Amino acid sequence: MTMLLLRRAALTAAQTNSCRTFSASQSHRKDRKGLVLGVFEKEGEEGSPHLTETAAGFDQTLSGKLSELLKISGPTLKKGKSRIFYGLHEDFPCVAVVGLGKNNAGVCGAENWDTSRENVRHAVSAGCRSLQDLEVKHVEVDDCGDAQSAAEGAVLGLFNYDQLKAKKKTKVTTQLRGSGDLVGWEKGVVYAEGQNLARLLMEAPANHITPTAFANTIEEKLAPHAERVTVQKRSQAWIKEQQMGAFLSVSKGSEEPPVFLELHYNGSPDSTQAPLLLVGKGITFDSGGISLKPSSSMDAMRADMGGAATVCASIVTAASLKLPVNIIGLAPLCENMPSGKATKPGDVVTAKNGKTIQVDNTDAEGRLVLADALCYGHTFNPRAIINVATLTGAMDVALGSAATGVFTNSDWLWEQLHKASVVTGDRVWRMPLFHHYTRQVTDSQLADLNNIGKYSRSGGACTAAAFLKEFVTSPHWAHLDIAGVMSNKDEIPYLRKGMSGRPTRTLVEFAAGLSHHG
Repeated sequence: MTMLLLRRAALTAAQTNSCRTFSASQSHRKDRKGLVLGVFEKEGEEGSPHLTETAAGFDQTLSGKLSELLKISGPTLKKGKSRIFYGLHEDFPCVAVVGLGKNNAGVCGAENWDTSRENVRHAVSAGCRSLQDLEVKHVEVDDCGDAQSAAEGAVLGLFNYDQLKAKKKTKVTTQLRGSGDLVGWEKGVVYAEGQNLARLLMEAPANHITPTAFANTIEEKLAPHAERVTVQKRSQAWIKEQQMGAFLSVSKGSEEPPVFLELHYNGSPDSTQAPLLLVGKGITFDSGGISLKPSSSMDAMRADMGGAATVCASIVTAASLKLPVNIIGLAPLCENMPSGKATKPGDVVTAKNGKTIQVDNTDAEGRLVLADALCYGHTFNPRAIINVATLTGAMDVALGSAATGVFTNSDWLWEQLHKASVVTGDRVWRMPLFHHYTRQVTDSQLADLNNIGKYSRSGGACTAAAFLKEFVTSPHWAHLDIAGVMSNKDEIPYLRKGMSGRPTRTLVEFAAGLSHHG
């Protein structure tokens, strides 16, 4: 009989929000706060769920009522699932308890990430979203043993692109529960806001984010860091002066003028320190040009500037964190459109380094704009070069959305990128740069290079990388093909459906590692 009464009490607490008078008033409901607390899986068949330190402290103030309700309100919470309790505490009418999976899961070699961190991101995002659905406007978050990951889960999980909708989701502010690792929490917030900036740029329609609008947006975001950052928005006249014929061959089909965005972040106290060079493909809309894409899903090509978005967002984040490293960001921005002025299949253009390119497919345009940007970037004598691009559908076929494909001539650079990705959970996977692929792009009937491999679709991501390698002389260069990770359906649970902003946090973590270890 006692157990029956307890079960009824649990159901009442979990299913109604009027079981206490303090949650019934309209004004209180309007300003109510929520709380997200974590619980680990029970160990063994006879074990009980293990509350986090913060959750256990909260449970103690309730004389054990939370743990009691958890036992009788249903089965043990699975990883990433949440359960809401109402009326437990006067300050928090809504408390979301979230499943964190196994305690101390740690780094998993098979998965190439830190499972504990990923579990925290997943769980916290689920808790915050469930409270957002209840129109709770302020949420305190348990650090769940990793404040940075908790902040990332909260901020990434709550992001929703609804700027152009009349009906919007409730805007939720989050803060760390208690006085734990505030530095880690703030770092996580900045990392996640950086990725959300990339998501915002990628998700926005192409008539809102033109090359000019993109450059202006980044300039505005960097304005608070003017003492460390210079922004140069290069015009079409400058691009012509630089003899960037490959870039101009892509932009000339559009009425929108191209912009070559150049960012200099001077974070190192040593002004002579060689910079890290980041180059991002900035096609703000890709129709395919004369080699027109199918109309189905062409709207997603508003995000074909994902490379530029993640690169620029990474520099904004580095500036916010005041990382002690010098970074230069380059973003060749334009549209790829068909018109009477557009490049035609079979045309030959000349890149900045003097190499001629036979353009057999105008939809293989990303490598053309990157070629000129890479040539220009070498003039800064960078310590390392990373270019990022939604470059090939073949990359999506190869890896899907599991990881960014990395093609690099440097084992050191690969090791640093991989190390960073394990921390962030935004994974990378090394792909081949065999001479086998180089032969396929250098065998051209009319020019030095062809912008597609001689065997067309075979190894498309690899031949694209081999093409870019023809414009690189640096011993430390990596090409990141992010076509597969451009968008998210439900694969990454702490990101809503839409453009992903990946791998912004991995780029930031890489730069942070570079700044700390030289």
